[in-house]
Amino acid sequence: MNLNLVGKNALVCGSSKGIGKAAAIELAELGASITLVSRSSDIMAKNIGELDQSKGQNHDFMIADFSDSEDLKKKIDMLVMEKPIHILINNTGGPPGGPIVDAEPEAFVQAFHNHLICNQILTQSVIAGMKESGYGRIINVISTSVKQPLDGLGVSNTIRGAVANWAKTMANELGPHGITVNNVLPGATETGRLSQIVENKAKKTNQSVDNVALAMKSSVPLKRFALPGEIAAAIAFLASPAAAYINGINLPVDGGRTKSL
Repeated sequence: MNLNLVGKNALVCGSSKGIGKAAAIELAELGASITLVSRSSDIMAKNIGELDQSKGQNHDFMIADFSDSEDLKKKIDMLVMEKPIHILINNTGGPPGGPIVDAEPEAFVQAFHNHLICNQILTQSVIAGMKESGYGRIINVISTSVKQPLDGLGVSNTIRGAVANWAKTMANELGPHGITVNNVLPGATETGRLSQIVENKAKKTNQSVDNVALAMKSSVPLKRFALPGEIAAAIAFLASPAAAYINGINLPVDGGRTKSL
């Protein structure tokens, strides 16, 4: 199986922590040169030191705030003038939780901007380099809510579905150029966001954090939460030459929790 990414450049969004950081580490181990993307230069400078460099990789980072799309476009356009991006990992922290009936319209606008609009900006900027180099992988980290809406995540459920349909359309259009577009759908994963969700639910239901976490784990056939590295492994496979004929899919990595096919 060809998992070799030596000579490939990967742009990994949201790579200061969690799934994004784990994906950057995994892709670097396969030989890719990584550009980390986050708002925190200090954290990214530290994270670069954790990336494999044994295969001649050259890692760097790009400071970007997805709430400022004009600045994001300027920075990604400057980056692709320096080097082609062969692998794009679109990964953005999810919108705040809460019932959809209580969500303010502005919450949908902001989430749509941060998730879909910024994905569009980044993708448009890297496509030319992918076509010219003959290698392109666009991987969007979304949510299992694409297949089965999650209770208490009204805005997220809505926007994730929009991103999934955007990605499928993009996959159809870019397929003739050998560029694949796929979505990874993490289940409950041990990240800061999951800890926040568990704590909020515990407060609202007057339960202990441990009991809430146990109930969530019980809904998963594997009876545990995912590790960020397990999600990253799926991302890295889809980014590899071995996944060249996988295009336009939603891949749940959720321990079997999602009940739909």
